[in-house]
Formats: sequence, C-alpha cells, structure tokens
Amino acid sequence: MAEVALEKVSKSFGAVQVIHDVSLNIADGEFVVFVGPSGCGKSTLLRIIAGFEDATDGDVRIGGRSVNREAARDRGVAMVFQNYALYPHMTARQNMAFGLKNIGTPKAEIEARIARAADILQLEPYLERRPNAMSGGQRQRVAIGRAIMREPDVFLFDEPLSNLDAALRVSMRTEIARLHHRLGATMIYVTHDQTEAMTMADRIVVLRAGRIEQVGTPIELYDRPANSFIAGFLGAPRINLIPARVSAVEGGALTLDGPGGIPLHAMASDGAASVGDMVTIGLRPENLMPSEAGSLTGTVDVVEQLGSLQLVYATLADGTAIVAEQRGGKAPAIGAAIRFAIGSGIRHVFDGHGRAITAGTPLAREGRHDDA
Repeated sequence: MAEVALEKVSKSFGAVQVIHDVSLNIADGEFVVFVGPSGCGKSTLLRIIAGFEDATDGDVRIGGRSVNREAARDRGVAMVFQNYALYPHMTARQNMAFGLKNIGTPKAEIEARIARAADILQLEPYLERRPNAMSGGQRQRVAIGRAIMREPDVFLFDEPLSNLDAALRVSMRTEIARLHHRLGATMIYVTHDQTEAMTMADRIVVLRAGRIEQVGTPIELYDRPANSFIAGFLGAPRINLIPARVSAVEGGALTLDGPGGIPLHAMASDGAASVGDMVTIGLRPENLMPSEAGSLTGTVDVVEQLGSLQLVYATLADGTAIVAEQRGGKAPAIGAAIRFAIGSGIRHVFDGHGRAITAGTPLAREGRHDDA
C-alpha cells in the first residue's frame, strides 16, 4: 500500500517557520495536487515527503511506516523535477538506466523496465537521442520515464510543466493523467497553476503561508470555497468579488445593498450575518452576463474575443472591476454603458474576515486560517 500521511508536520529555517502543523491523509492510488501562490510552502512540503528536507516537527508516513529517519532513496518515492535534471552527455536510454545501473540491477531487468516505460510514454523513437536533440516535452517524458524505472510506491512531481510552452503543457497534462490511470500509483503534484490543479487532481490541497486552507475535489473547492482566498485562487477568469452591505436578515435570507445601492438577495447560514454587516459577494464570470434587463450597471473597459466566448471587463457604478462571459452576439463597445444580470443567483457570500457564510459551505480543514 502507498498511502501517505502527514501528522502535524512543521518546518522552520532558523527562526522562520514555513510549514505550520500540517496534517493530511492521501489514499493509495490517489492523485493529489498541492496548489497555492509562490512561497506558500507547497514545494517544501513535497521535499519533506521525498526526504530532501527534514521536518522540524511531526511525522511523515508512507505505506503505514514512519519515514522521518529514512533517507530519500529508501522511502519508495521518485521525484520528477521542473528542470528535467537529465545528463546532457547521455542518451535517453542511458539517462533512464543510470540509477538502476548504479545499484547493480541486472542488465536484462533494466532493459525490460526501459521497454515498459518507453511504451507507456511513447519514447521508443527517442531512446538513442541526447537531451539537446529532444524537445522540452520529450525531455520531460524521459524524466518521468526515469521515475517509472524505479517502480516507486509514490510519484512526486515538482512543477514539472513550468518550462513548457502553453500547447505542450496541455499535452503533458493529458499524458500525466493517462499515466496515473494506467499505473494506478499514488501521485502528489505541486503547481502554482490552478488550471493544472482543476484538470488533473482527484483532490486539491490549497496552501497559503504554510497552512492548508481547504482540501477537496476540484468541483467541491470551485462550488463551495471556504473563503474568499480560495474562491479567488481557483477559476479562470477569477471570481468577481463585490462589496455589499446587509440591509435585512430573515432566517438565512439576506437582503444586500449592492453597487449603487442596488438591492440583491442571497442565502447564508442562520446567524452568520446581521443588519449593517459588510460582506463580499462572489460571482463567477459565467454567472454574470450582459443583459438589458440586468440590475448591475457599469462601463465597458475591455472585451477579449475567445472564439465562441467573449470576456467583458467592466467597472461598476461603485468602481468595482468585474468580468463577465458573453456567448454569441455582438461585442459591446469600449466605454459603452452596460447592464449585467446574475444568472443563477448569488452562490457565494463572504463575511468581513473573508470566510464563506453561504448556506451549506464547509469550513476549511487541517490548519485553516481564521483570518482568511
């Protein structure tokens, strides 16, 4: 079994604590993505699991055993790095074989593993090429092939697609997802790219300042973010965060004074808000659309043409910048007055501390911020 468990893991560099009491369970065969802004601790946490960094406190278990005192090579993990880390004077075949050759693995077994990895990653035509004769995507596949050769319990990926162009990133995302389904292995993947997280993960772990903000499936985090930070981090274009004031409360039903004093309505957990409270409304761009009957008014700033989809950037009457989706129809003119309708109601409301108060929204878990 290759489950991974972290129990109250902390990490300090001198007086600076970068990981704060992180607890997390990753199931055998699960694909988990660590995501968050630069400096949030995601790569440090991955390196602690790999054994390249020691935890200051807490316990790391792989397959049920504590690995705190085990060297990286003995933990049953294989790491794929951002920079490929291939030997330039070796062919792809030699790069893939190097680690096993060093530990005395029989030649026949090495060749069998190379054949298997090359088949999985479609590397057969490139085995005799050196890295400088391969594209970035081919080199990254060789690096992944080298990890497969080790037959690890856990695969660790540290921003492996960051050096690739946009088209190759999409292609490699698909290849890594296929690899996971084919191998059924436990995989932990670090990225700052929320699109990679949303499209690849079984579960996403959102980190900020060395703490876990929320853990869940991509759709759980997208539909029910625990706070405005998570709501703003996941989703492209970003969610619209619009300030409003609570003018009436009846049970969980809120009446809000929106931009320009426009009355808006939302549902919240009972007792989560009082009259006079300042809150923030979260509206995804797909839930906000140009409409002559809309209640929100503003001025068009920019229109992005994306084929069948247009993104309309505008400034509301109170100065709040927003973005809305428009499918089909003529694009509005820059500087034109515009109205927006809310498509399926207000689904996200955050209190003055940024915490979600929308009815049915779970709290962030495992080290959440209370000052989100």
